Amino acid sequence: MRAAIIGGTGFDTLEGIHLRPEKVHTPYGDVLLFQGEEEWEDFFFLPRHGTTHSIPPHRINYRANIKALHQLGVTHVLATLAVGSISAHLPPGSLVVVDQFLDFTQNRESTFFNGGKEGFAHTLMSYPYCSALRQRLVEIGAAMGLKISPRGTYVCTNGPRLETAAEIRMFSILGGDVVGMTGVPEAPLARELGLHYAALAYSINWAAGIESGKEITFLEEGVATLKKSILTLFLQTLKSSGLSSCDCESARLTFHPPEEERA
Repeated sequence: MRAAIIGGTGFDTLEGIHLRPEKVHTPYGDVLLFQGEEEWEDFFFLPRHGTTHSIPPHRINYRANIKALHQLGVTHVLATLAVGSISAHLPPGSLVVVDQFLDFTQNRESTFFNGGKEGFAHTLMSYPYCSALRQRLVEIGAAMGLKISPRGTYVCTNGPRLETAAEIRMFSILGGDVVGMTGVPEAPLARELGLHYAALAYSINWAAGIESGKEITFLEEGVATLKKSILTLFLQTLKSSGLSSCDCESARLTFHPPEEERA
């Protein structure tokens, strides 16, 4: 299978794997990503914020990124999400295989199917992440001795500003466990195209108002340690075989083709 890692904050580059740059042209714009060499020929790395971490969350071309992977024949995607912790049982440094999201973004292109020449579709989003990849991440993480929460609700805000304490209280009431700025529309776009997509959130701080005076502490040393463990976890997961069945490839329930194709 062809697989990819989408890297977030702290994952602008990957160490230990020989990669060559590749520009992919899509209907939504060009994407610079990296393809592995030798034994990693079927592996791709896409730094979500660009190679110099210069693209803010609300300006990321999510449609182009996911479409580029799809055009390259990628079928399985693992993504990293830097987050702030809302739930008390997930202190900074925690790892969470998210299973749900709450979308509080605005004005982001969130579908490939806007009608017109694109047609439109309805896609199941009850369980937006690949159950098979999520299970494998938890299993391999346990074998590595990593403490990983097997589920959690990810709240996606628009950014680039951080959240207010009142917003975090609201997210907590709604069931949010962690908060970030990039997981949506990435996950639903991947599901629209039938990709097997899972995301691992890693907490770098408390969300606003959770621990007074500590919410803006960026755990640089902790992130460096987490990065090595997460990369090993991802590579072992993508190289493993015998994934259980899932519904990712059948999530798109209906598709209405463009009118000119129906004429």
